[in-house]
Amino acid sequence: MDMHRVPRRRGRPPKDLAGHSETREILVRAGVAALTEKGFSATGIDEILRSVNVPKGSFYHYFGSKEEFGLELIDRYAAYFARKLNWFFTDKSKSPLQRFHDFVADAEAGMKRYNFRRGCLVGNLGQEMAVLPESHCVRLREVFADWEARTARCLMDAKAAGEIAEGADCSKLAAFFWIGWEGAVLRARLEGGPEALHIFADGFFVGLG
Repeated sequence: MDMHRVPRRRGRPPKDLAGHSETREILVRAGVAALTEKGFSATGIDEILRSVNVPKGSFYHYFGSKEEFGLELIDRYAAYFARKLNWFFTDKSKSPLQRFHDFVADAEAGMKRYNFRRGCLVGNLGQEMAVLPESHCVRLREVFADWEARTARCLMDAKAAGEIAEGADCSKLAAFFWIGWEGAVLRARLEGGPEALHIFADGFFVGLG
């Protein structure tokens, strides 16, 4: 052991590293906000940098490329949304279908908070598959698969509780929900109101009966 080695101090990281992490986090948050409102191709790095007053030349100090930045945004949004789904779909104090209704209501409230200008980052990027890097497309498919699996588990709870038909295919119902829900979110943004969300959700829940 090197007796002359100075032990690392616990607590906050060095000021320069702390500043690097803070700026990187600011860029990620600004990027997520931008991509929930616009697509990847329509969101320029310059626009994001200006929104948080970070010099253009600094971007590659925090991210190796726009592709790397995009993957970080997808991962960050996916982690946030997984927590949200887990919060609603595993709430044992409510019946499984009530958990589902609560998730839908919360999603509508979130869109309303931003006057229906913001939608789903993953859904927005999914509309740009032709121009996205393959790494983004692979990750988006993985995220949708994760959401469908979480949804299917909630529906299986509903089936076990007798809330939906015993022969219901929960995996297919979960896939159907996300295919339709993303379309409803797009339409709600286009119309600036929740009507499309209501139409789809009402039809989905009626179909479970």
